[in-house]
Amino acid sequence: MSDTPFGFGLPPEEPENGDEGKKKGNQGGQGGPNPFGFPGMGLPGGAGGADNPFAAMFGSMNPNDLGAAFQQLGQMLSYEGGPVNWDMAKDIARQTVAQGTADGVKDTSVGVAEKSAVEEAVRLADHWLDGVTSLPSGATTAVAWSRAEWVEATLPVWKELVDPVAERVGAAMGGVLPEEMQAMAGPLLGMMRSMGGAMFGQQIGQAVGTLAGEVVGSTDIGLPLGPAGKAALLPLNIEAFGKDLSVPAGEVRLYLALREAAHARLFAHVPWLRSHLFGAVEGYARGIKVDTSKLEDVVGQLDPSNPEQLQEALQGGMFQPQDTPEQKAALARLETALALVEGWVDAVVHEAAKPRLTSADAMRETMRRRRASGGPAEQTFATLVGLELRPRRLRDASRLWASLTDARGVDGRDGLWEHPDMLPTASDLDDPDGFVHREQLDFSEIDKMLGEAAQKSERGKPDTQGEQGGQGPAGDAGSDGSDGSDGEGGTKK
Repeated sequence: MSDTPFGFGLPPEEPENGDEGKKKGNQGGQGGPNPFGFPGMGLPGGAGGADNPFAAMFGSMNPNDLGAAFQQLGQMLSYEGGPVNWDMAKDIARQTVAQGTADGVKDTSVGVAEKSAVEEAVRLADHWLDGVTSLPSGATTAVAWSRAEWVEATLPVWKELVDPVAERVGAAMGGVLPEEMQAMAGPLLGMMRSMGGAMFGQQIGQAVGTLAGEVVGSTDIGLPLGPAGKAALLPLNIEAFGKDLSVPAGEVRLYLALREAAHARLFAHVPWLRSHLFGAVEGYARGIKVDTSKLEDVVGQLDPSNPEQLQEALQGGMFQPQDTPEQKAALARLETALALVEGWVDAVVHEAAKPRLTSADAMRETMRRRRASGGPAEQTFATLVGLELRPRRLRDASRLWASLTDARGVDGRDGLWEHPDMLPTASDLDDPDGFVHREQLDFSEIDKMLGEAAQKSERGKPDTQGEQGGQGPAGDAGSDGSDGSDGEGGTKK
């Protein structure tokens, strides 16, 4: 679990990690009061820098920018939409992308040659996957995106993912104030809602914009962020990803196309999977509660007419969500499901790539280390949802899927995706051999039994009606002139 709940900035203290931590600590120390936990939002000394989420919106704060800055501040305070200011999120994400990555690489439009190379890689990857999985192709088209195009294409799914969490946090923040104080602080609460929407919007925009400079496709975080049926790769990021690998660029692109195409198959042909993952996020949101003990300590000292005092209370964690059992259970479900998705993809892709790519082992290890070192997937989930994926679970899941392939074959392995109750659990990841050799549940037999029971129930209904109302209309008799009885009290079919 992340120590920084969704939508809340880090406290103004020096973090643990080296030079960057000192940089953040220095910024926090230069400013005055830090409203809503935004880093660097004090005096002008903390206004700039990558750690200031408003830097992308306000620029370098020179005199020529002040007019635009105050105009955007007015728009922020007048926002009356949902829990997240998605217009602000989109603007900040696009501006973050336009600034380029830390290594100075700027976003560029995708050329014709790059589009053709991506299409060919996905086509070949799908052909290879046909021999290692029973799930058919899930990609009707292959697309090559720039970073800005990735932002545009994935924002609708980010909205679906984040809104439940942001809405619950916002409701929890507003609901902890006593009713009489809510009446007194009506206008202030309205400003708080606007600021809350901006707070979530800037954080999401910053995270998504940064992520756009790192991802290589639309499924890097284990969720289908792009439109259904599209396998998407980012040529610019793929080039940066393979720069120091000593692997031919074509093999890097093909290996990543295998991963993208494998994800596409899974999400296209396991209809319950997407809602299962997003449902776990919503379950996490429902478990959000606010610790009212801090509120009780300071509520008598708060002056609703003094916004700065309320801002200081917010900064001090007055509304910080608690880590509840409901949240832990929901995040455990999400973590296990994501591990199973990523483990299946890892196992299937390796089986397809091993005989054909000399770099298959190296690429596999590179992807695993990327996860273990806290890649974009882990960082984004930790920031937006509060979840930190455990790389150990991904390796365990991959080993389990590989063992299932050996024991039950491709069809037996992939058949487990037919129903969520058939999938391995977190405890099964601890004992993969026990799960692999466990007697398989035959859900087709259960469905058959339920169907037969339903038919018997239906056959009994007309007989009950006949006993109550006597003989039915003449039209109810059999077409051969009989009374329609099957000799056992039922009705002929």
